Amino acid sequence: MDKLLKLLQENARFSNERLAAMLGTTEQDVAERIEKYEKEGIIKGYQVLVNYDKLRPEHVTAIIELKVTPKRNLGFEEIARTIMMYDEVESVYLMSGGYDLSVRVTAKDFKDVAMFVSHRLAILDSVLSTATHFILSRYKENGVIMYDEPEDERGVTLL
Repeated sequence: MDKLLKLLQENARFSNERLAAMLGTTEQDVAERIEKYEKEGIIKGYQVLVNYDKLRPEHVTAIIELKVTPKRNLGFEEIARTIMMYDEVESVYLMSGGYDLSVRVTAKDFKDVAMFVSHRLAILDSVLSTATHFILSRYKENGVIMYDEPEDERGVTLL
């Protein structure tokens, strides 16, 4: 992967000046490359990676496996487009293996995820079955370590 893209993934708030210094190039070169990546759709946007466990500990995130029937001449695209429009949905992936689509959702609690699955996903014509898995802890996400090291009662950080 291009070093510029890797640096932007690590921290999209790096200034062009800092990126240029890190890459041994000019600010103008960095700005032009970023603009090119944006125009070509290589860079699709910039996001903040939020540690929701600290912000709102009452939330839950689930990964839902879906087995679906693809539509003739449309494949999996139509059902994926329908699912990705729901506000609860953070990501949708076409998968290989034992199921077809992986859907990541975040909701207020387990009941809200269950209601989303039963009242929105399971009723879609193409959906054959669902399997829901709740995320219990986030250790690393998008290359960023999310896990704070626990301390034992003696105040020693555990490895």
